[in-house]
Amino acid sequence: MTARQQLLDMIDGPAPFDQPASEVAALQLEAARELFAERRERVAVLRRRADDCGVTEVRSLADLVPLLFSHTVYKSYPASFVDAGRWDRMLAWLQTLSTRRVTDVDVEGVADADGWIDRLEAAGHHVLATSGTSGKCSFLNHAPADFDRKLRHWKTALGWPWLMPARDRPFFSLGPSAGPNSAIESARIGAQVWAPPGDAHFLTDEPLRISDIAAGQALRKRMGDGSATPAEIQAFERTAAQRGERMADAVRAFADQILARRHEPMVLTGLWAQHLTIIARARELDIPDGDFHPQSCIGAGGGVKGVALPPDYRQQVDRFYGDVVRTSGYGMTEMAQLMVRCEAGRYHRAPGLVMLILDQDGERLLTEADAEGGRVTGRFAFLDLAIEGRWGGLISGDKVTVDFGACPCGRQGPTLLDNIARWAEPGADDHIGCAGTIDAYVRGALADA
Repeated sequence: MTARQQLLDMIDGPAPFDQPASEVAALQLEAARELFAERRERVAVLRRRADDCGVTEVRSLADLVPLLFSHTVYKSYPASFVDAGRWDRMLAWLQTLSTRRVTDVDVEGVADADGWIDRLEAAGHHVLATSGTSGKCSFLNHAPADFDRKLRHWKTALGWPWLMPARDRPFFSLGPSAGPNSAIESARIGAQVWAPPGDAHFLTDEPLRISDIAAGQALRKRMGDGSATPAEIQAFERTAAQRGERMADAVRAFADQILARRHEPMVLTGLWAQHLTIIARARELDIPDGDFHPQSCIGAGGGVKGVALPPDYRQQVDRFYGDVVRTSGYGMTEMAQLMVRCEAGRYHRAPGLVMLILDQDGERLLTEADAEGGRVTGRFAFLDLAIEGRWGGLISGDKVTVDFGACPCGRQGPTLLDNIARWAEPGADDHIGCAGTIDAYVRGALADA
């Protein structure tokens, strides 16, 4: 059995998030060596980067640093490819970052990014997309094994450390049931592992359309720089108002379903603003705070940018649900394995996730030798051993503090403190040293395609 497989199999062991670094360090290094040797032959951009950096073998985790991709690499395609509907060229771009052949996918007649994603899905390539404020989407390719490994990992991670999913309770997600988005995929996994057949519920079955979100973000950017026309703005505001009214009605009706079953153990996930809507509906029905079953799992987060929320919104949500189970994790679209939060509020990593803390520029690995009092603050990066469809090494835009010692919960470290932030302010460029030049390697590989 390979070192990589040994580490991934630990998720089914008795203490998957309580593995001392000293016991998994050698395995993680060997797994990184294995994965790099295999991926450099299959991912064109990784091969080019490794050749230019002179990295022929991973002898230490520091050797991984120049090989890590920036989080911007998955939207490094020319925008003109999408604007002009050159989906064949988008395939050529995706090929430079993928482990399997995608350039033979039929894209004849594709009208937009959603149609392109659908064609890839039909050919066995599961693509997740994200949209930033620029309106330009990131596209991340996945192999079939990626979902299987993610499902295996999340079966343990989702309820940790309090509950193990057993398909014995209703599942409610305050989001859509379909769409090429990691949050939706996570909700669908949650429904699969928590709910018995027929008892998983989503706010809407209207699929999330990435092309609509990207168009909206691009228009907002043009509105900000004054290049949007009055007609464009009027049409956008009218459509947004109509959708807002439709979603408000849907959330209100969904809230009634949730509140009717509040005395049962359930799983409920949603954005902070959506939870406030449920609270408002409960007030109308004279439902007091703390009236939910204590074995319910409540997840709240995200969705605060540009949303007017009261300053005590977190406290309101906490008071309303009362003494329930609150699971939480740290992750991102690019990462298949969730880091889970323990009773002490620290995030623990699974053995199959090689956690790398770098300096702000993303050029130097920080270790215990750089720590003060066992802690060091740096940029979060990782090599996710569960990823099959692409190279799993990435540098994020997140500023984190790691504690290399034991966690106050009694489990072994390293752990992340619950003070995660972004290095750059919203809308500002995030400078990531040499990793940012990976985009140039993509363009070079694309030119050769």
